[in-house]
This record gives sequence, structure tokens and C-alpha cells, in this order.
Amino acid sequence: MTTDISDAKPVDIDPSLAQNTIFELLLEERRRYALYYLSRTVGAVSLEDLIDRIADRTDADHDGSDRIAVEFHHNHLRKLIDAGVLRYDEDAGTVERRTAARSLDPYLELTYVDDL
Repeated sequence: MTTDISDAKPVDIDPSLAQNTIFELLLEERRRYALYYLSRTVGAVSLEDLIDRIADRTDADHDGSDRIAVEFHHNHLRKLIDAGVLRYDEDAGTVERRTAARSLDPYLELTYVDDL
């Protein structure tokens, strides 16, 4: 049995992110949800709001929310900035997606299809 893929359309992926980088960025659930949330917003979002959204998704209490904030700030934020998919304005306390983050959209849509 063979599958006809003649009508299949290739996924447009921004070549600026290496495939290994894409998978590394999407490896961790909180980082993946942060990227998804930012893909559904326009413009900059306060880092505090982003962390609150992540905490709400995991049903974290206040202490859990504080741990998520520390973890996100020290682990995930730097990785996203270094990969060139996120811009962080420390003075304003905001984060914003960069153009390179579009490479992640097809994967994020598959992951969070129920949220669409």
C-alpha cells in the first residue's frame, strides 16, 4: 500500500532557525506554552502576565507561581533570547516575539490544537 502525497503542501519554515534549535526550544512544556501564548498576542506582553498565564495553566499556587517566575527568568528566558525568537525589554519588563519565532508556529499549532 502506498500513500499519495502529490497534493501535500510543504510547511513554510523560516530557515534562520536550525532544526535542532527548534526542537530544543520546544522540548520543555513551560517554554513551549510561553511561545504559544506569545504567538497568539500582538506586540509586547509583560513578563509578569506571561508567567501568570504559565502558572494558571499548571494550576500553581502563589509559591508555585514564584518558582515558575524564577525558573522562567533564569532558564527559559535566556535560551529564547539567545535563539533569537524573543526580545526582552528589561526596563519595561516586557517580552515580544521576533520574526524568527515564526519557525515554531507549525509545531505550536499541532501541540495546542485543542486551544485554537
